[in-house]
Amino acid sequence: MSILPQHHHIIHHAASIGRHHHHHHRNYRVYCTATTPIKTRPKLEPLIINTTPLVTPPKIDDPSLQSTWAHRAWVATGCTTVLISLANSITGSIDSHIWLEPVLSGFAGYLFADLGSGVYHWGIDNYGDASTPVFGSQIDAFQGHHRSPWTITKRQFANNLHTLARVITYTVLPIDLIGHNHPVVMGFVGMASGCIMFSQQFHSWAHGTKSKLPPVVVALQDAGVLVSRSQHADHHRPPYNNNYCIVSGVWNKFLDEHRVFEALEMMLFFKLGLRPRSWSEPNSDWTEEAEASPTTSPP
Repeated sequence: MSILPQHHHIIHHAASIGRHHHHHHRNYRVYCTATTPIKTRPKLEPLIINTTPLVTPPKIDDPSLQSTWAHRAWVATGCTTVLISLANSITGSIDSHIWLEPVLSGFAGYLFADLGSGVYHWGIDNYGDASTPVFGSQIDAFQGHHRSPWTITKRQFANNLHTLARVITYTVLPIDLIGHNHPVVMGFVGMASGCIMFSQQFHSWAHGTKSKLPPVVVALQDAGVLVSRSQHADHHRPPYNNNYCIVSGVWNKFLDEHRVFEALEMMLFFKLGLRPRSWSEPNSDWTEEAEASPTTSPP
């Protein structure tokens, strides 16, 4: 009996099993899946940082806001000067039997005062500094007003008006003495000088809270006789180059729509090389500081 064929059969059978096993291995595949829970990303709110500095409001008894007897004396003198102009206009009208011309001249003086306040306000807002001769203190004061506009509402009456009252006294009193027989001239001078002297009070009311203002003042503001709170508020917003008039504000729309001050700025720049502050980005000397509330004020 031979062993070789049997061995060959066993090898052949093993090879057959190997092929069958290999074929079986190729026909079956295993798939593995994994599920990862998805977490919802939290919604991030934008971080808002208030860069407006808070300043402590001045105290009521702050000496810089209180009226002195010198202030009151100048305001009394200025008011007397204005009243003399108006009295001369009235008496002159009675003597000459004319009424329309003095009334119209008084209205013209009212319009002139508003326009003059705008031109002056534009000038000291945009040119010069505290060292400028004659106007330096006014320029510095108005720059301080832009940083803390609410301070004007805390000034006492004579403290707020005495500077303009002094100017009116020196300017108008000689005119009263010279032109007292001209009712038309006196009507214009009296109304214009009175509105200019009280323009700082009108300005203060424009920064006031409606609920704290006298009802008659609110009515005059709403009627457009005095500069309104909303109109003047636009002056204290970027780009800080509009609504300069502070008596009635009647000229503001015309001056801004026709770019009158922009034309003057271009002329001064090309002729004299003077660059207005309103052309530059506002800095800490120009922008408003927020008034700290009593709860956030330091002790």
